[in-house]
Amino acid sequence: MDRVKLQNRTDTKFVFEADLLPIILADIKDDYSILEIKNKRTNSYQTLYYDTPLFTSYIQHHNEKANRIKVRFRKYIESDLNYLEVKFKNNKSRTIKARKKVSSLETELSQDSKQFIEGNSFYKGSELIPTLWNKFTRLTLVHKTQNERLTIDLNLSFENFKNQEVKEIPHIIIAEVKQEKASGNSDFIRAIKKHHIRPSGMSKYCVGTALLNPQLKSNNFKERILNINKLEHVRRITA
Repeated sequence: MDRVKLQNRTDTKFVFEADLLPIILADIKDDYSILEIKNKRTNSYQTLYYDTPLFTSYIQHHNEKANRIKVRFRKYIESDLNYLEVKFKNNKSRTIKARKKVSSLETELSQDSKQFIEGNSFYKGSELIPTLWNKFTRLTLVHKTQNERLTIDLNLSFENFKNQEVKEIPHIIIAEVKQEKASGNSDFIRAIKKHHIRPSGMSKYCVGTALLNPQLKSNNFKERILNINKLEHVRRITA
C-alpha cells in the first residue's frame, strides 16, 4: 500500500452492474493482491461531504470547471481512522489529495479543520456546511508489478444531511484505477473492456447530491443517472 499511495495521480472510473463483479475478479485474480484488514477483505467507509449553501462544489463539477475542490470527512471503519480530506482536480485531470487525521467526523467544523481547509483550498471554512452522507463497501487491490491501485466500491447509499432522505444504489459498482500517469496498460482495464464497459466519470458526491436534491440543475449528470436507473431496471427484471 505504501508503494501506491498516489496522492498525486490520475483516476479512471468505470460504472457497471454488480452481477458482473465476480466475473471481473476471477479474470484479474492472478495480477493483483487484495488489501485485508482484521481478516476482512471488504472494508466499510462512511463519508460526510461539505459544500457551500449554494452547492458551489457541486455546481463547479456539473459545469465541468477545471481546478475544482471537494471537501469531505472520511471514516475508515475497520481501521478506526478518520480523516479530513481536500481533493483538488486540476486542469490537467490530475487528482491531488491533502488529508489530516482527525478524531471523528465533524458535523460542525472545528477551528483546526477550518484552517486546514483554507490552507489547501480556495474555500473559507466559515462558508462550508455538511450536505451529504455517503456509505459504501470497498475492495482495494494493488497490482503485483505495476504502480497501480484499484478500488471497487459497492453497496452505495446516500443520505441528505438536511432532511435525512436516503437513496440506495446497491446494484451499481464504481471501479477506479489510480495511476501515476493514465495508461490503458492495466490488467483491470483490459478485463473490463471485454464486457464493453467504457470509462465513465462518476463523482459519488455529485450523483448522490443530484439524486437527493432535484431542485439543482443536473443536465450534465443526466446520462449517469439514466444509466443507474437502467441498470436497476435490468436487475429487477432478471432477479
